[in-house]
Amino acid sequence: MGGTTTVSVGSDGVAIITIINPPVNSLSFDVLNSLKESFDQALQRDDVKAIVVTGARGKFSGGFDISAFGALQEGKAMTTGLASKPGYVSIDILSDTMEEFLIKMLAMLVLAARKPSVAAIDGLALGGGLEVAMACTARIATSTAQLGLPELQLGIIPGFGGTQRLPRLVGLAKALEMMLTSKPVRGEEAHNLGLVDAIVSGDELLEKARQRALDILAYKKPWVLSLYRTDKIEPLGEAREILNFARAQARRQAPNLQHPQICIDVIEEGIISGPRAGLLKEYEAFQVLLKSDTCKSLIHVFFAQRGTTRVPGVTDLGLKPRQIRKIAILGGGLMGSGIATALILNGYQVVLKEVNQKFLDAGLGRVKANLTSSVKKGKLTQEKFEKTISRLKGVLDYESLKDVDMVIEAVIENVSLKQQIFLDLEKHCSPNCILASNTSTIDLDLIGEKTKSHDRIVGAHFFSPAHVMPLLEIVRTSKTSPQTVVDLLDVGKKIRKTPVVVGNCTGFAVNRMFFPYAQSALLLVERGADIYKIDRAITKFGMPMGPFRLCDLAGFDVAVASGSQFVFNFPERTYKSMIIPLMQEDKRAGETTRKGFYLYNDKRKASPDPEIKMYIEKAREISGVSVEPKFGKLSDKDIIEMVFFPVVNEACRVYAEGIAVKAADLDIAGVMGMGFPPYRGGVMFWGDSVGSKYIYEKLNEWSKMYGEFFKPCDYLAQRAALGAPLSSPLDQAKPRL
Repeated sequence: MGGTTTVSVGSDGVAIITIINPPVNSLSFDVLNSLKESFDQALQRDDVKAIVVTGARGKFSGGFDISAFGALQEGKAMTTGLASKPGYVSIDILSDTMEEFLIKMLAMLVLAARKPSVAAIDGLALGGGLEVAMACTARIATSTAQLGLPELQLGIIPGFGGTQRLPRLVGLAKALEMMLTSKPVRGEEAHNLGLVDAIVSGDELLEKARQRALDILAYKKPWVLSLYRTDKIEPLGEAREILNFARAQARRQAPNLQHPQICIDVIEEGIISGPRAGLLKEYEAFQVLLKSDTCKSLIHVFFAQRGTTRVPGVTDLGLKPRQIRKIAILGGGLMGSGIATALILNGYQVVLKEVNQKFLDAGLGRVKANLTSSVKKGKLTQEKFEKTISRLKGVLDYESLKDVDMVIEAVIENVSLKQQIFLDLEKHCSPNCILASNTSTIDLDLIGEKTKSHDRIVGAHFFSPAHVMPLLEIVRTSKTSPQTVVDLLDVGKKIRKTPVVVGNCTGFAVNRMFFPYAQSALLLVERGADIYKIDRAITKFGMPMGPFRLCDLAGFDVAVASGSQFVFNFPERTYKSMIIPLMQEDKRAGETTRKGFYLYNDKRKASPDPEIKMYIEKAREISGVSVEPKFGKLSDKDIIEMVFFPVVNEACRVYAEGIAVKAADLDIAGVMGMGFPPYRGGVMFWGDSVGSKYIYEKLNEWSKMYGEFFKPCDYLAQRAALGAPLSSPLDQAKPRL
């Protein structure tokens, strides 16, 4: 796994131990072995008086090497690269020997450190990196350093003593906040909290750390290590109140997750029974959580998210992104204003074009309102607000677009309108200008059909609200140039989005996968299931909201416009319900009209509407569907399967058609575009956890009873017959081992 540490001893008797494992000096097993050896050496040498621990290239340590988790979870044996060196023995990291080694290494930093040690922190000190720093006698950092324990994002808890040391350094309430939210703190705040002892510049970091180590030595009084400090720990009664409040908050925010509760239990053990008992409980809990489904899912998402920018045939050609400074947005509605907000917040000059002054003023007002909201929440200073809004210009003519580097069209989903816009753009923009569409469902070949600029036409599909949602779906046609994709990937990175590159088809990846989501829910309702029970079951599963609440939020016009695209292109496998059209006839349009599947008060709070039954009954009459008593008794499990198995089925089609290069890209698209719970790993990953054979059998059974909507696709049938994962490489004929 690579990585090492070096030791250099100065004339002042201070040993500098440097962690070296680029790019973030992660703590691989090689690094941990080497770190233990370096500490042993420094402790044994008579010419070493004190120790400073730091990281190479301006980063202390980004934490434990996550790539090692897979081997631990799957039960594979692994040896470190140091095993071949004289004096080292090959160690199976799953044996008690290696587990004991990891604990002993950290215990050595605490109990056997007969000489003072100081962590010199610049850049990242996250996870295990911060835990190593907290085990030292003292810590010095730069003001820009980032310190935190983000382990809960991976379904585990800190495993190197962090649950015991952080509360003793910053207090229980702040330690809980840092661990449960996984949010790091900057150097200055860390200093104010007591997590670090001094803030210095990067140039003097090592020198000040050396001096601090010698000062501790000269003080000649026993130094109190973080594990044994009690001055920041609240009295037991108050501590229990804080812990119980944290439990209630965690239960409310993450009802399906156990590891936040376990983290709180481990912290409490240390408060009540002492740090040694806390360390033991931390170690035991870490081992159990590491092998949990939640951890496996979240680690899959972690690596899948980082892999979306690797696109074969595009990013491996050695192309460099062109510099894009000025971007035009066509349409200042909810989507266009959100995209403009995201761009100007990240330094781009933006030209917002509308068809008349009234629409333009409204669009500019939406952008200003987005920024004002950030000011009110303390995320943006007034000075930054003024600088950001100055990057935005409103126009009514195409002539103002002649010098832009990219245009993003964000008008209503109307094919002929978009075709005319792209013809106009081709006439007025420079020959190198990227022509992008924010369409959510319409085939890009159809949009650009009348143009000659097919190589620079691309989809830039944002999700609402565009300045908040993290996904950018980059859609390439068969004629889109690799350079255009590389340029848009760069823009996505600079505006802090996770880009997923997909192929061109109706709905692309996210909306194509999830079009059965609402349709299957409507099918259940017409046969007797309760709307509100379906939404409750789906939210319990982990979605931000159920399909009916989501439909209200998006608006019925959007639902019908996008749904019609799927009905037209996939008539054999869509479910056509009359419930929404009947509601539209009575001027119901969703949340904007305060009436949809729910009723909404002045604060937009949703409540069930008894009148909905009338529309359902009328829709049943039109479609000729009869109520089946069993649908009124569906369990949450039944609802989850009947709503999501069609989504998995369509995801399999998308993958088999090559719309997505990797199954993991579809997982990220679903998690970040639709809010599929990341702790379930994404649509394809979750499908694998359920099993291709089980999903196929259920869909096949339902298709015989309720029609083609549920019919399993060929790819799913093949995977089920082989007993193979859904996410197997497309060219693989045999099950993956």
